Amino acid sequence: MKSATAVLCLLATSLLHANSAPDVRKAMKRAEEFSRRALPLVIGNDVRPFWTADGKSLFYRVNSGTKSLGFQRVELADGTISPAFDAAKLAAALGKAAGREIAAESLPLEALGLTADGALKFHAFGKSWRYDAARDEVGVDDSPPPESKLIAPEDLRRRDRRQGGRTSISFENATAGAIEMFWLNPSGGRKSYGKIPAGESRTFSTFAGHMWLAVTESGEALAAAAAEDSPTHARISGKVAPAERRRSRDRGGDLSPDGKWRASIRSHNVFIEPVGGGEALALSEGGSEGDAFTGPFRWSPDSKLLLASRVKPVALRQVYIVQSSPPDQLQPKLKTLDYAKPGDEIVQPFPHLFDVAGKREIPIDHALFANPWQITEFAWAADSAGFSFVYNQRGNQVMRIVGVGADGAVRTIYEDTRKTFIDYSQKFFLRRLPETHEILWASERDGLNHLYLLDDRSGEIKSEITPGNWIVRDVVKVDVEKRQLLLKVLGASGQDPYNGHFVGVGFDGSGLTRLTEADGDHRLDFSPDGKSYLDVWSRPDQPPVTELRRAEDGKLIAELARADDSALTATGWSRPERFVAKGRDGKTDIYGLIIRPTDFDPKKSYPVVENIYAGPQDFYVPKGYLAWSNRNAMAELGFLIVQIDGMGTNWRSKDFHDVCYKNLMDGGFPDRVPWIKAAAATRPWMDLNRVGIYGGSAGGQNALAGLLDHGDFYKTGVADCGCHDNRMDKIWWNEAWMGWPVDASYAENSNVTHAGKLTGKLLLVVGEVDSNVDPASTMQVVGALQRAGKDFEFMPIVNSNHGAAETPYGSYRRAEFLVRNLGAEPAEAAGPRDDLEKW
Repeated sequence: MKSATAVLCLLATSLLHANSAPDVRKAMKRAEEFSRRALPLVIGNDVRPFWTADGKSLFYRVNSGTKSLGFQRVELADGTISPAFDAAKLAAALGKAAGREIAAESLPLEALGLTADGALKFHAFGKSWRYDAARDEVGVDDSPPPESKLIAPEDLRRRDRRQGGRTSISFENATAGAIEMFWLNPSGGRKSYGKIPAGESRTFSTFAGHMWLAVTESGEALAAAAAEDSPTHARISGKVAPAERRRSRDRGGDLSPDGKWRASIRSHNVFIEPVGGGEALALSEGGSEGDAFTGPFRWSPDSKLLLASRVKPVALRQVYIVQSSPPDQLQPKLKTLDYAKPGDEIVQPFPHLFDVAGKREIPIDHALFANPWQITEFAWAADSAGFSFVYNQRGNQVMRIVGVGADGAVRTIYEDTRKTFIDYSQKFFLRRLPETHEILWASERDGLNHLYLLDDRSGEIKSEITPGNWIVRDVVKVDVEKRQLLLKVLGASGQDPYNGHFVGVGFDGSGLTRLTEADGDHRLDFSPDGKSYLDVWSRPDQPPVTELRRAEDGKLIAELARADDSALTATGWSRPERFVAKGRDGKTDIYGLIIRPTDFDPKKSYPVVENIYAGPQDFYVPKGYLAWSNRNAMAELGFLIVQIDGMGTNWRSKDFHDVCYKNLMDGGFPDRVPWIKAAAATRPWMDLNRVGIYGGSAGGQNALAGLLDHGDFYKTGVADCGCHDNRMDKIWWNEAWMGWPVDASYAENSNVTHAGKLTGKLLLVVGEVDSNVDPASTMQVVGALQRAGKDFEFMPIVNSNHGAAETPYGSYRRAEFLVRNLGAEPAEAAGPRDDLEKW
């Protein structure tokens, strides 16, 4: 009887799986169709500015209906708003010139502006045009496009990304060899758009704000450029130096500043030779293959001193991945990746100083930088009296600005130390001010990320620029002449502390000017002359508002647009609900969102599913308005989706962040579980007997940890491509939070160690050729679960890289697993209603 019961249970499970699969596919399809048809229902949320060259006015385009566009002109002096032109006349004139029919309410214009003689210029249909309103004529504008501002590859991480209208950017290859052009996605991933031979040019259709990168055939990144609202041209002639290098006069390169000497490495030693010809002279000795001198070379401004590095090579760990089913051949491929893991030996280049005239090395004591994770930010003093650099000690608990005199004497200019970690990867900021012997420096020394002004001779703090109960998120602009800063900050009083705001402040902390006010997350777009800016702000429950403000004092000039989503809400869609509850300590506010399906009925009961990613590098709950995301698509399957930022994530206090230290298994769950329970206490439609969780990468590690350590709460989970054991994952990310050397905490935090605790339903997903997180990390969890005799499902995605659950098949199986095990009901009516078309 017992055996028969087991067979019947298995059969019932199989039938449920078979019957639920088509429903899930249909629900996912309906959600996809709904997003395409419903998103255009939000109007007034896409304002595209076009600043006039004379700095007196601003043209802007706004979506004023589901299929219509409005064009306005606002005077910057007094905020007067008027139509930019007669739309009907321009449509007729442009249609005649372009040989096509154009509706007045849908003029496809970009890059609006005024010519010197008062004509309207714009871009449409891949061409530039000018419109003479007096003669009511449109003609092609043959003037060359403006030059793009080139960006050093090293400076890309400091830029905000925006999504503007369609435009184009052309690249001219002025180098001696071919260059390959890459489009960069918001997270920095590259997509190749082919090569440009030497001496040739190519034009790419793109969107304003999108970033493009030029790379040599050998893989060296040369320069990047952002697409502008109007077509631009970028000439690539060589590698662009980082902005900080240009400011700090870091004389990188083999040629001395006076042009007399050229440095090189020969037989692992440093040599110089006269540029005009002559004998090569050795500056170093004793270099060998196992202890070699190397570049980059950094000359003192007076060409009398030269910096090089000396490094001992290390054996680099390799990870082997078998691609079982390559699309181009029958037989499997073995892929070999260079992949350092926590605790591995690392390359540690040390600076060495040489006297050019004396043809000798000047000894430097390495005691103050004996065990580097990184030595960066080299800079010579303008008078060649010495140089300085930033030393980040391995383990990330000591960060030191080190000064070295021309005689080799070493001193500490400034030092930060922590018992946990210094967040070097996210909060590091240094800007030297050599003219005044000062340094701008970011530090969490008082428990919050603030800016300090240091004296680069004494190392003393001259001023804490940004004291107070708030946090500097980013240094947007440094104005050396005015000694002023433009900062993006978090922690506005009375608001969600993650809302991004902007302030101006002097180097000494005086003259703090708040440039944004409204309760929301803000984004600024400055006019070319810097005197005005657009402030676009929103919240998950507040559609975007676009304001024109004065840069000097933040004063409002005019409100340009206030988005309206009433047509979208009429379909059954609802804005995400913000919710705040106390964390584990009973005092700290924890912030999150609740997302409902479009057919939500408060009389029903819904399973709750948490979308988790608790990586300590950032926070993840959206703060701006999103009409649709993958969280909405998951909700359409019959779930209430929640997303929460628990302790251990970034951009709150140092104490809040430090919870993750040697404690990644925590994942903020002691805050997440009470948050969900607090929300459900006043929302009877949240069924806490059916709680699931899913996440990828670090979120995959978190999702499984939730099942293992909180199996009484989370009943079902999907863990995708997880870094389940921090000894198996990439070195920098894991040592940043788990520390160095590798100790017992690594094993204590491993999902492999705790696999035997599993009680809930688990689906493990992994990409067969994951090059981000070693796929063996997931396989080791599989092995541990098998040894423990646990029931679970495992799904490798063939030919998939990282993020396998985001592939079409992976996302379907994830959805089906959650629906099946949580008893969700994807309703037939979910998605677009029959009357949606009327909108």
